[in-house]
Amino acid sequence: MLLALFLLLAYDGVDPPDGQKELFRANARGVQVYTCEVAGDGSHQWTLDHPEAELMDEKGQNIGRHFAGPNWEMMDNSRVGGHIVARKASPDGSIPWMLLEASAHAGYGMVQHAEYIQRIDTKGGVAPQEGCDAGHLKARLRVPYTATYVFFRAALPPAK
Repeated sequence: MLLALFLLLAYDGVDPPDGQKELFRANARGVQVYTCEVAGDGSHQWTLDHPEAELMDEKGQNIGRHFAGPNWEMMDNSRVGGHIVARKASPDGSIPWMLLEASAHAGYGMVQHAEYIQRIDTKGGVAPQEGCDAGHLKARLRVPYTATYVFFRAALPPAK
């Protein structure tokens, strides 16, 4: 009972809306790619350019990839793109947990009906505070990360 309450509170803020049902989970292993850029205040900072990650099922089999957009493309050639609707700090300082809403679909398969994508259980992926300066402008940095992506769709009404 206590574990269930912890899990409920752990994802609070990045949960999909009521009426959504989990389609499947994918474990991601990859990098967050950053570019050294000049910020609005004239300072230099690492800015996220795009992710690159492999997606694996619970058996460790490759089922797809995650890349810029953000997009997820499965081995069955179905694809979903999304936009961020909620963000929550990771408990250990890794890249944030997120909820994304699907905004584009392509192909038929695993993600063709996905409406929301949740990123949780992140490890790593945060750009360092140092190393980006005038001498490194436009430099790229690849920071390893892992995460769990949970794909959701609207729950089907009960059969009559």
